[in-house]
Amino acid sequence: MKNEIPLWEVFIRSKNGLEHRHCGSLHAEDAEMALNNARDVYTRRSEGVSIWVVESKHITASNPDQSAELFEPANDKVYRHPTFYDLPDEVKHM
Repeated sequence: MKNEIPLWEVFIRSKNGLEHRHCGSLHAEDAEMALNNARDVYTRRSEGVSIWVVESKHITASNPDQSAELFEPANDKVYRHPTFYDLPDEVKHM
């Protein structure tokens, strides 16, 4: 359709979060309207401190049928596996 209103994906960063999380989608004429609508729809209880909106047509997603080649570990590249590194005791959670 020629006059279809664009679909936008909405990402919110919560007050105690470090990353933005996808929380839904909405239709809006432009980015400013999408931001305002996202605020009204997804942060009614002051959940967020930051909102991102991205027009859905600009998102490229991986094909689930090709997940094996994208996400399986590369066993032929041992340097990617940190099994032979000695870490000092001061380094935690690595």
